[in-house]
Formats: sequence, C-alpha cells, structure tokens
Amino acid sequence: MDAKTRAMRTADAMWAEDAASKALGMKIVEVDEGRAVLHLTVASDHLNGHGMCHGGIIFSLADSAFAFACNSRNQATVAQHNTISYLAPARLGDTLIATATEVGLSGRSGITDVSVKTEDGRAIAVFRGASRAVKGHVFEEGI
Repeated sequence: MDAKTRAMRTADAMWAEDAASKALGMKIVEVDEGRAVLHLTVASDHLNGHGMCHGGIIFSLADSAFAFACNSRNQATVAQHNTISYLAPARLGDTLIATATEVGLSGRSGITDVSVKTEDGRAIAVFRGASRAVKGHVFEEGI
C-alpha cells in the first residue's frame, strides 16, 4: 500500500471513532503521510464571552489536525505535549483551516507544526506538537 492510501485509510479509521472532532464541526480536507488539513466554520456555540472563537476550540482544531498527521503511517501515536500561540481572534462565520505538517521524526518521537488560518489567509494561531509512537496500529493492514 502506498503512503497516501495508508494515510487515508488511517484517517478513515480514526474519524469513525472521533466523536469529539465531529461534534465540534470539523471536517477532514486532506491527509497524506505526515500531513493533514482540517476545516472548522466558527459557529455561535464556539464563541466565548468576548464574541470571539474560544481558544479551546482553536486548540482542539489544531490538535485534531496534529493527530491525523502524526498517525498517518498507521502507527498508533499520541501527544507528549503541545503548545499554541494565538495571533488574532476568529469570529462567527470564519472558516478556520488547520494545516499540520510533520517537521521531524526520529525513532518513536516526532514534532508536528500546525498553522491555523482563515480562508483569506489571516493567521489565527500556531501550534507545535510533540508526539510519541506507542504499541499498536490504527487499522489492520492485512484486512
């Protein structure tokens, strides 16, 4: 199986069990080995008391993109730690695009950067995630 097909099958298997990302309104747009793009349109139930998209929603979007990117090789992988810097507010109706790109992988440890932007390219946040491969796979490849 080629890398793109493996990434897509992994994403399909993960998405089937990912109630949180679905409940928040995320959509997977693209996956490949070490890369994932997710979208989320800011809805009224994503807003905080300032009328801006809640930082936890933005973090969740970035974290989900991170998860799909670092699991794309069908090796079960979890977060070790993540950081996020918020650059600008997102507003009701904005479509946020989280683009996760693996920037380093050594043994069981990886680093993945995620940019969160609006459709018009306005930077909302940058996220860096450290991952660790664990025992197991997302799906059985022989099936």
